[in-house]
Amino acid sequence: MLYPSPYRAGMSSLGFQWILSLLRQAGFSAERAFLPDEDKATGPILSYETSTPLGDFPVLAVSLAYELELAGLVRCLQLAGIPPLRSDRGPWHPRILLGGPLTFSNPLPASPFVDAMLIGEADDTAVPAFAAAYEDRERWLDVVQALPGGFVPERDGLLLPPVARASDENLPARGPILAPEAELHDMFLVEGERGCHRQCTFCVMRRGSAGGMRLVEPADLMALLPEEARRVGLVGAAISDHPKLVELLQALIDSGREVGVSSLRADRVALKPAIPALLRKGGYRTLTVASDAASQRLRRQMAKGTTEAQLFACAEAAALNDYQVLKVYMMLGVPDEQDEDLHELIGFTRRLAAIHPVALGIAPFVPKRNTPLDQAPFAGIKRVEARLDLLREGLKGSRAEVRATSARWAWVEHKLASGGPEAGEAVLRAVERGGRFGDWKRALEAAPVSAALGLGELSA
Repeated sequence: MLYPSPYRAGMSSLGFQWILSLLRQAGFSAERAFLPDEDKATGPILSYETSTPLGDFPVLAVSLAYELELAGLVRCLQLAGIPPLRSDRGPWHPRILLGGPLTFSNPLPASPFVDAMLIGEADDTAVPAFAAAYEDRERWLDVVQALPGGFVPERDGLLLPPVARASDENLPARGPILAPEAELHDMFLVEGERGCHRQCTFCVMRRGSAGGMRLVEPADLMALLPEEARRVGLVGAAISDHPKLVELLQALIDSGREVGVSSLRADRVALKPAIPALLRKGGYRTLTVASDAASQRLRRQMAKGTTEAQLFACAEAAALNDYQVLKVYMMLGVPDEQDEDLHELIGFTRRLAAIHPVALGIAPFVPKRNTPLDQAPFAGIKRVEARLDLLREGLKGSRAEVRATSARWAWVEHKLASGGPEAGEAVLRAVERGGRFGDWKRALEAAPVSAALGLGELSA
């Protein structure tokens, strides 16, 4: 099991831990490997359990969370002495199988590097895919291709199968390894629910893409917790929409545990003040919600129902429960964004910060495949940076700070999110040239576009 980011990120991934656990339960000797930290990235990469070189394994299963981790995959293969391109590998090299969150959107840029993929939820398909891998390669590809979500790039081209949906038999996913050096250190990760019932037009986990919500009963979840787990992370795309979340949080806190959640919806925090109160008792210091767009007009257009009144209620809850900061995630550069929307955001944020200190966690909008905004344009690096400058200037003197991700790397993410196999080959060239932004820019701008690559060719 290979995670193409450092250990601290990989061991905070519930999906990575869960597939590892399912394979071990099925009798496989499944080991872990990670991209080394930059100061240790000299190779070769060895497995975490037995220090076996990566190239000695018959199968490498890669969990890919988002587009920029493709560079990590290339680097891992290079450090392991494995040719990154499938076309350069021989029968003695490991077979490479890809899964993970990226497969819900557009995994085609990864296709030059892998033998096969499991698209969507792999709870039911990982074990049979591994079992068949010990047969000859063509027979293995036959088996994977026939599985729900099975995709073989050399056979299927650009035609991805529908996203696989796991049965309820294996749910909920849980991560049994308490890793002190992970970003979510010493935290037992478990699903409180899976999927989302909402229809936000920018999100690949929306109801129309991922199939809705499946809930876990509080009593069933509590029965899964090991005694040694003193910190519990509740994972789910819409965990705060769980109708019994208050009951679940109360049970966790009554058991003497700290608790965290993967996401909070502002409307649920506003409607159920017990949620922020219980989370604070459970060790939370930052109350994190999302507005997703700069103005109420844009939120309506994106089917995001969050209102200013709900966000004000979140600020009041943060103040009442003595949180250090209210963090509000949002995007800049969404379709039809105007200067007036930014001025509305500035005025609103200043009023919000008058109630409680605010940190705006800002990411440039990147359109994703398998969403209604698939064909929306990227706003552009200079435009996003100008908006950030305007926002920072407008918030001077307030108790609000701007924490923004790079517009340059958002452009790279956009090129990969909308690209095909040629974009993946550009990743290899960028890494080989040094991996600086200029290297990426030259490689991606020189990459040809897959002929007629569109929505119809990304799903069967």
